[in-house]
Amino acid sequence: MTQSLVNLLPSFMPDRSAATPIFEQICAAFRSRIRSGALAEGARLPATRALAQDLGVARATVVTAYEQLVAEGYLAVRQGSGYVVCAMGEVELPAQASTAPTPEPMERPVLLLEAGQPDMRLFPHRAWGKCVARLCRTRPQDLLTGCGRLGHPELRQAIAAHVRDWRGIEARPEQVLVTSGATEALDICLHALAAPGSTVGVEDPGYPLIRLFAERQGRQIRDLLLDPQGAEVPRLDEATSTVVLTPSHQFPLGGAMSAGRRQAFVQWAAQRQGWIIEDDYDSEFRYAGRPIPALASVDAQGRTVYIGSFSKIFSNSLRMGYVVAPEPLVEALRRAMQIRGARASAMPQAALAEFMLRGEFYRHLRRVRRLYAERHRLLIERLRDRFGHLGQVTDHQAGMQVVLHLPPHLKDSQVAQAARHAGVGAEALSDYCQSQSTTGKAYNGLVLGACLNDLDEQLEAMARLATVISSTE
Repeated sequence: MTQSLVNLLPSFMPDRSAATPIFEQICAAFRSRIRSGALAEGARLPATRALAQDLGVARATVVTAYEQLVAEGYLAVRQGSGYVVCAMGEVELPAQASTAPTPEPMERPVLLLEAGQPDMRLFPHRAWGKCVARLCRTRPQDLLTGCGRLGHPELRQAIAAHVRDWRGIEARPEQVLVTSGATEALDICLHALAAPGSTVGVEDPGYPLIRLFAERQGRQIRDLLLDPQGAEVPRLDEATSTVVLTPSHQFPLGGAMSAGRRQAFVQWAAQRQGWIIEDDYDSEFRYAGRPIPALASVDAQGRTVYIGSFSKIFSNSLRMGYVVAPEPLVEALRRAMQIRGARASAMPQAALAEFMLRGEFYRHLRRVRRLYAERHRLLIERLRDRFGHLGQVTDHQAGMQVVLHLPPHLKDSQVAQAARHAGVGAEALSDYCQSQSTTGKAYNGLVLGACLNDLDEQLEAMARLATVISSTE
């Protein structure tokens, strides 16, 4: 039988002025009641919508709290019964049996709506800990050794399966190289594929670090301007021999490259004997259907090198990325890794392989996709409601960021600076552009993160942003 709020959480009401997020306050209250025995095994919790109404919070906040407690082992989901309390043997040690201090709440980023940041409060700590503990018992040597220069064999196998199932890329584990993040992967690829003095094409607007890495390696830059189909294709008579693209979800504007433009790049690479570096940083977060196939999956000529990362979809602290290379390039990339001194930490590789091969990674991915989809949708709706008279927001139904395009009289750099002082991590869209002054096409807007904050934190960000914009107009 479902219990009332009074019996479940006596005297509890969320404190909106506290630094601790509301969903974590709900989690802490339930943990305390379960550990003390006040909520017995099998006790059924109220429906998420009912509890949200009782507490006066967004339903998604309660969903986040319940699913966090499921991940930690305090709750279970039973068909026909909803969320129920687990037996104490299935959870962490009760408070009275532990001498360890109560852990501090996870430190939050200072700024709301910061682009490109995952919500690390959703990290599956309990499932991850079980994988690490299992390895410590059965294969402790794998946590320090067992990784070759190109990565742990089981992790390379798991990544090959992941890009096949999610991105449509057919590759053997031997074609996978594990790196300490996507930035190192990009550095290695540029070193191996673009000779000193050669020209590298980068999207404009685009990710600034790509340009920075290429320039530091002594490469020339060719800006690839964007149109509704995606980045422009260099002419065959140009010096450009390597391009770096984000075709599945362009950063920062969003949107996917059209099928025709993808084929045009594949043909350009084949005829030019050039290379495409595909940076696929958050393509798993496509909220309408399954992720679209990667550019590398349609390149029958084998001229595309694929870069992926776990920092957006799993953890931004593990520092783990990878390269999936055409077979003829594997040796050149291996040499580049050696020259650049690149090598991912051995310790998390075996654990991540175990986590993926046991299916825990995909359970986590499905969960955060569902939560991020709701946050993404609500952020766009709220931006349109609050600022629709000023700017435009395009819903690409994908990715971790959205862009609020502003009218000319609101300078995005000024608004972004004021917003950051107000605690909102807005970034000026013009900061990602290099050639708009010469092309006459002005990009003026705010790049906002859609995944970092829960729905109540989104509302707070909207209020702060509205104050900033009204004072800037």
